[in-house]
Amino acid sequence: MEIFKNRNFVLLFIGRILTNIGDSLYAVAAMWLVYDLGGSTLYTGIAGFLSILPRIIQILSGPMIDRVPLRGLLVNTQLVQALMLLIIPLAFYFDFLTVGLVLTITPILSTLNMWVYPAQMTALPRILEKRQLTQGNSLFSIANQGIDVACNAISGVLIVVLGAVSLYLWNSAGFFIGALLFAQLKIKKSTKTSDNNDNNISEASSSKSKSIRNTMGSYWSDMKEGLRYMLATPLARIQIGIIVINAAGGATFTVMPAFADSLGGASIYGMLLMASACGSLLGAILTPYMKLERLPLGYLFAGAFCLSGAAWGLSVFTPWTWLVVLVYGLAWFPGGVTNVIIISVIQKAIPEKRLGTVLAAASGISGIAMPLGSLIGGTLGVVFAGSSVIAGCGAAVLAVGIFWIFDPMTRGLPSPDHVDEEWFAPYTNAVPDESVALHSAP
Repeated sequence: MEIFKNRNFVLLFIGRILTNIGDSLYAVAAMWLVYDLGGSTLYTGIAGFLSILPRIIQILSGPMIDRVPLRGLLVNTQLVQALMLLIIPLAFYFDFLTVGLVLTITPILSTLNMWVYPAQMTALPRILEKRQLTQGNSLFSIANQGIDVACNAISGVLIVVLGAVSLYLWNSAGFFIGALLFAQLKIKKSTKTSDNNDNNISEASSSKSKSIRNTMGSYWSDMKEGLRYMLATPLARIQIGIIVINAAGGATFTVMPAFADSLGGASIYGMLLMASACGSLLGAILTPYMKLERLPLGYLFAGAFCLSGAAWGLSVFTPWTWLVVLVYGLAWFPGGVTNVIIISVIQKAIPEKRLGTVLAAASGISGIAMPLGSLIGGTLGVVFAGSSVIAGCGAAVLAVGIFWIFDPMTRGLPSPDHVDEEWFAPYTNAVPDESVALHSAP
């Protein structure tokens, strides 16, 4: 492919693959290690809370990424993550590894990771021609989900063969290599960044203070506008439902180690994670061929998550382990479909200059309930069996789908084919800059 003749893209792409591998293996190793050291879903709930909580930072990250050197951001985040990961093997070797240490490191690593993916996606337009952007984004998306599938497939085996602590060591090496690759990138500076640098050189000391205040004001203004696009439009109904669904997902992943342990151990844990990743990937791949863009958005989401919730809840009651894995994986297929659809809607309806900010806001808002869901799931897992918690989460997802069926606002959403910037304009223009309101369309 022509795109792979671009050295900067190849460096960024390989670096992204290494980052994805490290993130995927680390996520599995961390949850299993916490469960192994603590022996309770309460600790996995805390771990899930701490690892997901930094996702809220994504609401703030969009405007800031446009204001810092991308190469430095990518290199430094990789180096710090590599060093942090080394602490666990060292603690194990010198016999001071505790569940508290793992829980302390977890949110730091997650916080660093929140900056990496948006920074890489922001770098793409600066190293590719416009005609190559769709292909570049597609390759990043396929690699991202494909790596999740592959890593989840082998993670259980690796934990059994190598041990969770060894995965930290290998992940650290991967992040060091990623930092070396990112250090060789040549990324064009954005116009905004270049203009700010020129002003800082020419202005006096007093003018610099004014420039900083203006920059901060612009930063918060951009962030509020990104939130307004998601909260002050009819899409708010979808966002509220996604928050509940993500809370259910956080609770499910928290009790998954205990549930898998009851079925056979770490290998089953890896198979369940692989099944969910496969389901999402299959949904994303098949979406363009299903011609769903002609269906009303509300009905599409309602139907998808009614099916997802039913499969989610019923999976734990199937009599054979292989059937549990299969049905649970199918429960994630509708989510893969709707992820593609909603991103397409946002890309069509949001002005290009606001796209990065809005995508960061959408990701942060949709994941804001996952930390709470992790805590709730971990607490419930102490009292109830993991299968009961997962079944309850499936029921919650099903309830969201049923709500969307009967909610007139959701039913009134247009089809993705009929969404454009004019559809968003009346709602976003109606809300003043000083506040971000959540309201329904008349």
